[in-house]
Amino acid sequence: MSNDLPFTGERFIPGVQGEIWLEHWHRYLFAARWAAGKRVLDVACGEGYGSAVLARDAAHVTGVDVSEAAIAHARKAYAAHRNLAFVAASCTALPLPAATFDTVVSFETIEHIEGQEAFLDQVARVLAPGGVFVLSCPNKVEYSDKRNYRNEFHVKELYREELARLVARRFPEVTWYGQRPTFYSVIAPEKGAGAGEFFEAAKDDAANAAHALSAPLYYILVAGRTRAAVDALPPAVSVFADRDDFLYRDYGKVIRGLRAAAARIAELEARPQPAAPPGGLRGWLQRLGVLK
Repeated sequence: MSNDLPFTGERFIPGVQGEIWLEHWHRYLFAARWAAGKRVLDVACGEGYGSAVLARDAAHVTGVDVSEAAIAHARKAYAAHRNLAFVAASCTALPLPAATFDTVVSFETIEHIEGQEAFLDQVARVLAPGGVFVLSCPNKVEYSDKRNYRNEFHVKELYREELARLVARRFPEVTWYGQRPTFYSVIAPEKGAGAGEFFEAAKDDAANAAHALSAPLYYILVAGRTRAAVDALPPAVSVFADRDDFLYRDYGKVIRGLRAAAARIAELEARPQPAAPPGGLRGWLQRLGVLK
């Protein structure tokens, strides 16, 4: 799908290259289990792609974003979803009735704002009793400190203890998950995820993620003389990760080098080129005394 919103780095736009597309799509696919049959609010919905993912199984989804341009785009791009609506509003002043939503989702929002307390107060207000709040937030230690990195769009990043205190004041029961983009070896059953959950998607069609590997590089078989023996353990997704992230870091180093080289080439190509000397290259070399 073509996108008329420019990618500034502040909010994800479908089609953007790099690991960012894996991070953002995976969060919504992960959160979809809490959306089925529910009234859902997606706070800081941005372009709307995630709200549309949630709307596939939800009773109704409302996407809210402070950007008028993003909301205008979302209304146009996802008009076919009859159970999906978009509202332009700040996450710290949601124009929505109290106790309206069974599930509230908000990804990579809290670090972008000063009013973190007000934001969570609003979520607590609109969430129905017995509802679930699913949010994500960068881990400041890994995201910024260890990488010596600063995201210009982040107003206040949080350490785990800070995030835990903020959330616990409104939501005392919390289950923590971690997300890390890297290079994994994945072994997944052919007939779906089995125990756990697995998603595979193309960058330009992540909304239609499948629960099985479409083109495995290797086959792994569990065989026996009886079905009972083979089924003694249920199918499961298995992931083997490189603790030191060598491949991922090396990939990042190569990509950064290529981008720097491309920028340098573009800079050189943009410079005015000197006029060709009289006599062409031979005449120029003769004047330099290189040729007789």
